[in-house]
Amino acid sequence: MSDNSSPYLSIIVPAYNESATIAGTLSKVKTFLDAQTYGYQVIVCADGTDGTRERAAEFAGNDPRWIVLGSPERGGKGKAVRQGFFRAEGQIIGFIDADYKTPIEELKKLLPYLEGGADVVIGSRRMGEAQIQVPQPLYRRWGSRAFGAVMRQMIGLQGIGDTQCGFKFFRREAGKRLFSMQRVDGYMFDVEILRLARLLNLRIQEVGVCWRDDGDSRYNPIIGTWKNARDLLRIRGMEYDLTVQTPPSSTGVRQAA
Repeated sequence: MSDNSSPYLSIIVPAYNESATIAGTLSKVKTFLDAQTYGYQVIVCADGTDGTRERAAEFAGNDPRWIVLGSPERGGKGKAVRQGFFRAEGQIIGFIDADYKTPIEELKKLLPYLEGGADVVIGSRRMGEAQIQVPQPLYRRWGSRAFGAVMRQMIGLQGIGDTQCGFKFFRREAGKRLFSMQRVDGYMFDVEILRLARLLNLRIQEVGVCWRDDGDSRYNPIIGTWKNARDLLRIRGMEYDLTVQTPPSSTGVRQAA
């Protein structure tokens, strides 16, 4: 169990123009976390001008465990999660999708691996125990498989079945170090983080989770594919100072009661 000065768990919720879903997502997260015995923190990173940030702030109220960040300009999912990590204080830090593709209850599957010594634990739609409740359209699934094949060849992430599921959690020291080095602001930040984890020889565990497609029609496959390809090339060519250490704030992960 965490002490009074540091929550056991910090959850980051990146959101861009999610006013229709954000209150429902935060309500489900709060219901789950309030039922746990450990202390928690939720950081909503909400960009856009559709009222998402304001709704999140209204939901948070004066509760100091809830923090709302963001600006009218779109900074990108990678930037939003990175900003959340800078503010996170938990012994375990992770992020989930604002549109709630994976239920927060799936966290129970991930925590034992983090408490057992894994540095990075990622939710996966490819592992045997994964449950796809609502699949993506066929063209998106084909595109995802093609992307995965190219990405693994380019970046060297063989053995990781699903890099893009938005349900990833980290031991504090590992997460702080990774996101202090991370540079990609867009959707390919997941790939960069996992590449960094491999370069640093961190322990990565992939766990099958429940997932459902939300039918989001805002994704443009042509523009999106171009941006993703550009970022993959950036990631492949990036060089990092792997000797930089993030000072640890604790000796390890404390068990949740």
